[in-house]
Amino acid sequence: MIRVHMKTRLLGTNQVELGYTYLRTDSSLDTSLIVAGSNLNINQGIIDYARYFGLFQHLMWVEAGVPLAGLSGSISGTNIQGSNTGAGDSSYAFAMLLKGGPALSVEQFEHYQPTTTLGLSLTMTAPTGSYQPNKILNLGSDRWSFKPELAWSHPFGREQRWEFDAYANVSFYTDNSSYHGKEILRQDPLPAIEGHLSHSFTDDLWASVDTRYSFRGTTNVDGVSQNNSQQNFILGTEMNISLSPRNTLIFEFGKALVHNNGPAVTGFSVRYDYTWAKAHR
Repeated sequence: MIRVHMKTRLLGTNQVELGYTYLRTDSSLDTSLIVAGSNLNINQGIIDYARYFGLFQHLMWVEAGVPLAGLSGSISGTNIQGSNTGAGDSSYAFAMLLKGGPALSVEQFEHYQPTTTLGLSLTMTAPTGSYQPNKILNLGSDRWSFKPELAWSHPFGREQRWEFDAYANVSFYTDNSSYHGKEILRQDPLPAIEGHLSHSFTDDLWASVDTRYSFRGTTNVDGVSQNNSQQNFILGTEMNISLSPRNTLIFEFGKALVHNNGPAVTGFSVRYDYTWAKAHR
């Protein structure tokens, strides 16, 4: 997701994020696939690093993250229950602002006024997480994913304290050739659209209402369609508190209101960002 705030528009900014997420769901860390009949609890921690820089007068950044998680639960109608602890699939992203997002020097940063922006990103996950083909409950997905995304953001209202963000993305997946041991899992692309309406109450506090809708993503197992095209709608909220130029706390909550063949997820997260650049004191 491309969400860029003022403190990361400065050239040479670095950001480390530590996060905790709790999910009550019927999917593993790979939320594009459900485990039918499951009731799962996921406790996940993540460490993430991002570096912001300028190229051809545009703001760009690269990002990498690794989740560590504990998963426990059971599957209704069976005697299957258990838990799993370890690393999930690592993620990597490259993004840039195509319009309205110049890479700022210290002098330019002091006088910058928010404007409409258009951005592009590519996020991918690598199959580096814990995966055992003979088990149902896994933290890794044993496949790659690629998600290109186009993002548009527009500030408005008094002193431009309101902002509307819109996103369109599509997730593509490589095959998992060891699904349930020896089967081949193939999944069609999973398109999604998102909308976020945020308001800055002060220079150090903003909150948003967030929505996400995704659809399709039918799976095939050994060439046989599972007839499980998805329709998912998630409603959530986020609060961002800037404690200082270097330190930020983020609180998020989300719930799937519609989950046809998709994850019936409810969860919250708490994240801490530490940001530094030459201009931060």
